[in-house]
This record gives sequence, C-alpha cells and structure tokens, in this order.
Amino acid sequence: SSGINAEWSLRPGYKCRCYKVIHGWLFLSSLILLFMFTFLYLNEVVIRFNLAMDYITIALVVWNFGIMGIISIHWKGPLILQQAYLLIISALMALVFIRHLPEWTLWFILGGIAIYDLFAVLCPKGPLRILVETAEARNEPIFPALIYSSTMMWTVGMADGEPVGGYNPLNSNAPPVDNQQLSQANHVDAPVEDNANTTPPEEQGVKLGLGDFIFYSVLVGKAATADDWNTVIACFFAILIGLCLTLLILAIVKKALPALPISIFAGIVFYACTRFCIKPMCDQMALHQVYL
Repeated sequence: SSGINAEWSLRPGYKCRCYKVIHGWLFLSSLILLFMFTFLYLNEVVIRFNLAMDYITIALVVWNFGIMGIISIHWKGPLILQQAYLLIISALMALVFIRHLPEWTLWFILGGIAIYDLFAVLCPKGPLRILVETAEARNEPIFPALIYSSTMMWTVGMADGEPVGGYNPLNSNAPPVDNQQLSQANHVDAPVEDNANTTPPEEQGVKLGLGDFIFYSVLVGKAATADDWNTVIACFFAILIGLCLTLLILAIVKKALPALPISIFAGIVFYACTRFCIKPMCDQMALHQVYL
C-alpha cells in the first residue's frame, strides 16, 4: 500500500512541477536504503558467517558504497553502474518485504500489485499513465531514480514491407532503383542517423519502472526461502518469459505497458507447480531410487 500511496502522491507533485520536493524524497529514500539498510544486512552477514570485521571497516565500506550509489543515481555516472545500483536498491527493498511480511500476505500483495499495475498503466486516469503522458507532453525525462533504462533497441522496417537495396522481392517486375539515386538518398539520410546517435544512452531503448524489479526480487527471494533450487530457477525463468512477452507486445502496440502482470502471474504458477508438484515427485523418486 505504501507504493500505491507514493504513486498517487507523486502524480500531483509532478503536475505542479514540485521537482525539488520529489528529488528530495527520492534522495532521502536512496540514502536510507544505501546506507542504513546496507549496514544492517552487512552486519547480519558478518555475524552469520562469523567474519572478523570491526565497525570502522564496515563504516568505510558502507560509506564508499553509498556515496558511489548516490552519485551514479542522482548525478552522473556510467549507465551500467547506475543500472547495478538500481538493481541493488530493488533487492534491498525486496528484503524488507520478505523479512517483515507473512507468507500469505506477501503472495496476496504480489497478485494484487500485478492487477493494480494494469489499472495504473492502461486506464486513462491511472497515475502511471498520467505521469508518462505529462512527461512526454513536457518533453522531460522521468526521474532516473524511478526508471531502469536499458540500451536494447529493435528495428521493424522489414515488418512494414519496405524494400531493401532498391529491390522488392515481392514484385519482381518492378525495375531496380538507380544506384545514383540510392547514393543520393543515403547522403541525405546520413545527418538524421548522426542526430540519433547523439541521443544519450539513458534516453534510448526500453525503460522499466523500479517497482517492477522490486516485486521481481520479492518473487525470486520468496522462492529462495523454500530451500529448493528448482523453485528458484523456475521463478527466475518465469519472470524472463513474462518480460520477453511484454517486450514483444510492446514492440507491436508501441505504447507504455505494465511489466508486472505476465511475469508475476507466470511466476506464481511456476512456483506453485514446482513446489507442490515437481518437488514432491522428485523427492519420492530420489527416495525410491528411480531415475529418468
């Protein structure tokens, strides 16, 4: 519910151009996750594995780790470093849900947030749809602390039936285009290609909300608590399959789509089938020494 309240609070703030307030809220959230939660979880790892490490060393490690994350997310840094820190923040936030929520509550939240994502992105009055449309109307990028930017691109020129090399194989009677005309056309199109290459990497490719990675991490992390690697791998591949299907639909409809529903529902189905069907069958086969 806190994520839903944050979305509804972000929409009026962004429409009223309260950028400093939003930046401050995102900066404070990143600060708490990268410093306080990193220290708490690192301290638990040290205690769990009985490692010899003093508090000064832990403080130096957390300080360097947190400052590098703040700079790469909220200021400037390589895209791959920004992506890595956004994934780490998602994992840290997912650990909070996994540790402090009961199991069935967590599963209901996963299913509910997937359904809510459909409303938030596809409905005309959905908060995420309004946020994206407002950013596009103002020609402004959405806050980098909320968006995971990838450089994956695709081309669909062949799908539109465009001829290649001045010759259309579907119409063999059509005369080929003159080579001089082709060279002139390529000469005219060259500046457009150069302008496309000047676009920053953060503004190209597919963009995913950070909340999507948080709930992906929750699903995989909850599967890991079952102490069965088959369940973890099944959920991991379910998320990848759902994400690939979402990107395929995105390439067809060419508008903002929710990234949670297909992946989350596929992950829940894979989790239930693997844990309650495949795992007991494998245990019985191992008990009776049956090998396939």
